[in-house]
Amino acid sequence: MKRWVLAGLALVVGVGAVLADGDAIVQRRKLMKANGEATKTVVAMLKGAPFDLSAVQAALKSYGEAAATAPALFPDDSKTGDTNALPAIWDDKADVDARFAKLAADVKAASAGIVDEASFKAQMPALLKNCGGCHELYRAKKS
Repeated sequence: MKRWVLAGLALVVGVGAVLADGDAIVQRRKLMKANGEATKTVVAMLKGAPFDLSAVQAALKSYGEAAATAPALFPDDSKTGDTNALPAIWDDKADVDARFAKLAADVKAASAGIVDEASFKAQMPALLKNCGGCHELYRAKKS
């Protein structure tokens, strides 16, 4: 009997963990927070902080992960709740998906093309502009 109770308890805890990890809003907040942290480092370098290729590569990895996983993190059941996503995301999913595809392509090009500070300063602003374009259209302004 104890085994069945323990097995049932383990199942309930496991399902709860999966559901918690499955919350699209929580997942996209985590993803965007990681991108925000990466962007702080990149922007600081663009403004004169010492260039660090490994930090740039880490930021590009973060952006690449976002480009690959974020489109799936806007299911219809995540329109409401603790989210900064505007309803326009769900109204024009094709544009949002295209923007993430462009981000993926930009990340791939930047990963291959950024080898020093000069190439970083030449390529990174366009990639960041892509991110900002999405935020302008699809993210609620902070008050």
